[in-house]
Amino acid sequence: MSMRRAGHWKEVAITLRPMTEDVAELRMERDFLRRVLDLLQHDEPTTLLEEALQIVVHISGARHGYIELLAQQGKGWSPRFTATTEGIDPKLVRDALSSTIIQTALADGRTVHTRAAYEDLRFLDAPSVRAGHIDAVICVPINSKPNDGVLYLQGTPAGKPFSPRVVELCELFARQLSAIAPTLVRRALQSAVDPTLPWRDKLVGSDALIGCSEGLAAVLKTSASAASFDVPVLLSGPTGSGKSALAKIIARNGGRAGGPFIEINCANLQTNLAESELFGALPGSHSTATRRIVGKVESAHHGTLFFDEVSELDPAIQAKLLQFLQDKTFYPLGSPRPHVADVRVIAASNSSLSERVRQGTFREDLYYRLCVVEIAMPTLEERRRDISLLAEQFLRGAVSRFGLPAMMLSQLGVRALEQADWPGNVRQLKNTVEAAAVRALADNTQAIQPIHLFPGQRVPEASLTFHALMREHQSHILEGALKRHLWNVNEAAAELGLGRSSLYQLIKSLGLAKA
Repeated sequence: MSMRRAGHWKEVAITLRPMTEDVAELRMERDFLRRVLDLLQHDEPTTLLEEALQIVVHISGARHGYIELLAQQGKGWSPRFTATTEGIDPKLVRDALSSTIIQTALADGRTVHTRAAYEDLRFLDAPSVRAGHIDAVICVPINSKPNDGVLYLQGTPAGKPFSPRVVELCELFARQLSAIAPTLVRRALQSAVDPTLPWRDKLVGSDALIGCSEGLAAVLKTSASAASFDVPVLLSGPTGSGKSALAKIIARNGGRAGGPFIEINCANLQTNLAESELFGALPGSHSTATRRIVGKVESAHHGTLFFDEVSELDPAIQAKLLQFLQDKTFYPLGSPRPHVADVRVIAASNSSLSERVRQGTFREDLYYRLCVVEIAMPTLEERRRDISLLAEQFLRGAVSRFGLPAMMLSQLGVRALEQADWPGNVRQLKNTVEAAAVRALADNTQAIQPIHLFPGQRVPEASLTFHALMREHQSHILEGALKRHLWNVNEAAAELGLGRSSLYQLIKSLGLAKA
């Protein structure tokens, strides 16, 4: 421990208690300060918070405790580091403790200390206080922008209030944590680097695949390798998982990046015209060929030919495609001589081609020609970490494309999306978010809620952190006041009892905007 820090806690200990107080109490406080300062050397937030909470609960004698540190990263991912005492499920914290007290401490930026919350006029109407008959509480905000959080202690074994000395110790801990929170969070974020970043640096256009999950990182890693080799690639995965976007990324990063990218949806090929569409036709070769038809294969010369839903290819066309893959030659309908096309082939299928081979509906030799490198796209279920990022991107796209006012996904809305099932994967998520934006516009609100995303459906209750819950209530209260006063900030601030500058800061931090 440095001399500076040692001197700091010694000075604080002297100011906290007169020297005439009980020596055992002073020694306890000294040990508390030493342990806290030692803890602050940790590099990992969750470990620090868990051990710190144990110390604070021990020194205070609290029955329950909760601590949270939120690291805001602009409008993107906001990691939360939390710790709770035994007996409280972190997912059910807001049901066991008082979210109203938390909101009050965070909104005011001051400690809330009450002898008995169920008798405190400020909290009589709080459902959690009434239901839990909550007595003694200390709630200390941890203020260290752009990070913030809270330390919350509730109840004592004897049912007595917390002493003023315990309150001061809790405030001291919160100040110490707020001082090192930015560095602590920065280290944590550096150690949890987006696993997709190393591969995105190698792939032009990879931003078309949004996300930072391990599953997506594995896809990009294989794609970065496969792109540089001019071999056929088979993309497997369910409908709507992003296979078409990945095919374009691979094509853009190969040796044929400057050539054409020709896409063929095999499910839409009409059997009687499939050969003409793929390989072309000379005039008079069939009833609709009144002029020379250039097929998709020829159009892709020196570029990439992408067969989407390749499992739906007609068996007769499978044989002709196999011949083309073997020697790069093809015969347009009505042509007596072979034509040559130098193309790279990428195929995609939402059903198992190997299973189709076993069923006898897909040629085995063609399967091996197409599946030199296989890349399996994960389902949205397998990359739930990406749902909020995808949803935010889709919302921005909808606002821009439809000319809508600025909108945001509420915390409850994000949690509802993260907990929902997505059989249609990314495509279904995109459609859901775009439809929700239209419904929110009809409700004259900028915050998209679960009811806009899943109208008429029962959405599982989302488990929110105290910070997220506080932001939800703040957004609702502020938006209501601003609308009542037609966005006159001075009048809204007067109604809410806030300073004008404070209200502006809240409007900015909550992402509110005038409709």
